[in-house]
Amino acid sequence: MDNIFSFLPALFLGICMSACAGFRIFLPLLVINLAHKFGIMPFQIGQEFVWMTSNSATLILAIATFIEIFAYYIPLIDNLLDTIATPVSFVAGSLIATSFLTIDDPTIKWTLGIIAGGGVAGTIAAGTSILRIGSSKLTFGLGNGFLSTIENTVSLVLSIVSLFLPVLMGSLVVFFVVWILKKMFFKKTKI
Repeated sequence: MDNIFSFLPALFLGICMSACAGFRIFLPLLVINLAHKFGIMPFQIGQEFVWMTSNSATLILAIATFIEIFAYYIPLIDNLLDTIATPVSFVAGSLIATSFLTIDDPTIKWTLGIIAGGGVAGTIAAGTSILRIGSSKLTFGLGNGFLSTIENTVSLVLSIVSLFLPVLMGSLVVFFVVWILKKMFFKKTKI
C-alpha cells in the first residue's frame, strides 16, 4: 500500500456493494461477478476471493439471486427471510468489503471489512426488516410486494452505479447509514 489513502476508493466500492447486500444478499455478488467477467470492475478483487468470479459462481449466484428476489414476494416467507437475511447480510457485506481491500495485513483488512462492510449491510438489513414488519402490520402483508420491488431496484441500481462512481456512492451510503443510526439511537426525548 503506497499510502494510507490509496485504498479508499476500493473501500467505498466495498461499502456501497455491502449496503446493496443489506437489501438483497446475492444481487451485489452477482453484479460483482458479472462486472469482473465483462471487464468493467474498477478494482481488482483480492486473490483469495477470485472464486467469486468463477463460472460456477456465476451460475450459483444467478440462481440464488432469482430465488431470493422471487421469495420476497411471497407473504410470510418475506418476513422469515428477513430474520435469516440480517445476520447473513452482515457476513456477505464483510466478505464483499474485504474482497476489495488491498491491505497486506490480514488483521487490519478483515477488521476494516467486517466493521465497514458488515456494519453497513447489517444496518440496512435491520432497517428493511423493521420496515417490512411495519408494512405487514399496516397492510396485512399486501404492501410488502411494493417494498420488495423498491429494495430490489435500489440494490440493483446502487450496485451498478457504484461500479462507475464508487467514492460518490460510497459516501452517500455512509451518510445514509450514519443518519439511520442517529435516528435509531439518538432520538430527542421531550421532558
